[in-house]
Amino acid sequence: MKKTLYELREQNIRNTFLFIVVFSLILFAVGYFLVCAFKWGSTGLVVLGVIIIVYNLVAYNYSDKIALASAGAQPADPNDYYELHNVVEEVALAAGIPKPKVYIMNEPQPNAFATGKNPQHASMCVTTGLLQMMNREELQGVIAHEISHIRNYDILLMTVVGIIAGLIIIIRDVAFRGMWFGAGERRGRRNKDEGGNILMILGLLLAIISPILVALIRAAISRQREFLADATGAYIVRDPDGLASALGKIGSYEKPMQRATQATAHMFISNPFGHVNEAFASHPPIEERIKRLINLTV
Repeated sequence: MKKTLYELREQNIRNTFLFIVVFSLILFAVGYFLVCAFKWGSTGLVVLGVIIIVYNLVAYNYSDKIALASAGAQPADPNDYYELHNVVEEVALAAGIPKPKVYIMNEPQPNAFATGKNPQHASMCVTTGLLQMMNREELQGVIAHEISHIRNYDILLMTVVGIIAGLIIIIRDVAFRGMWFGAGERRGRRNKDEGGNILMILGLLLAIISPILVALIRAAISRQREFLADATGAYIVRDPDGLASALGKIGSYEKPMQRATQATAHMFISNPFGHVNEAFASHPPIEERIKRLINLTV
C-alpha cells in the first residue's frame, strides 16, 4: 500500500526514536553485565544510566554538529560560494522549507550530505569536488535530493544512526584494548580474574561482531529512502535530468573519500567508498537510480 509523504515522514520520526530506545536497552544490558562482573554496585548502575541519558540527549541535539565536525566541514562563505547559496535558497523555497545552513568539505570526491533534526535545524554539506565537477543544473539536482531528505525527516534518522554506529566502534575498541591489557596483567600475576575474563570474552565478541553490526545498521536505513529522495528532488525542481547527469558523474569517480567513515557513509548521496557488497550497501546502485530518473515523468 502506497504511503503519503506525511506518513513516510512520521514513520521516519518513529523509527528514529525506536532505534534510540532499542540501542539504549542494548547498551544498558552490556553495561549492566560489566557493572555486575566488576561488582561496581548501585553506584555503577547510576553512572551507567546517567551516561546513556546524556548520550541520547547529545545525539538528538548535537548529532548534526558531530557529523559535520567528523567530515571536516566548514561554513560556506556566501561571497565565495554565491552560486551554491543561491541554488540552495531557491530549491529550499520551492520545497517549502527554511534554507538550511550551508557547509563545504574540502574533498576532491564529488559528494554531498544533509544533517540535522528537522527542517528548522538542518545543515547541508557539499564537497569542493562536487562544485568543480557539476554545472548549475546538476548542482541543482544534487541540492534538491538533499533538500528532500531534509523535508522528509530522513536527516534525523540518518544522523543518529551515524553517531550510534560510531559509538559501537568506540565501545569495541575500548573493550578490545581492555581485553589485552587485562590479559597482560593476568599473565604477570599468574592468577585468574573473573571480571578480567569476562572483559576478555566481551572484547573479543565485540571485536568480531561490531563491524558486521555497523554494516547492518547502515543497510537497515532503507535504500528506498534514496529512491524517494531522487524522485522527490526531481519533482521539486521539475527536472530529473539534472540529478541523473550528476549521479553519472559521481558514479564515474573511483577514488574513495579521505574524510568519510564507515559510520557516516550512509549519509552521503553516494557511498564515499565506492562499490561495496550489495548485501550491506546503504545505497541502491547508481545505474538503477539513473534509470528510474530517466523514466520519471514530472
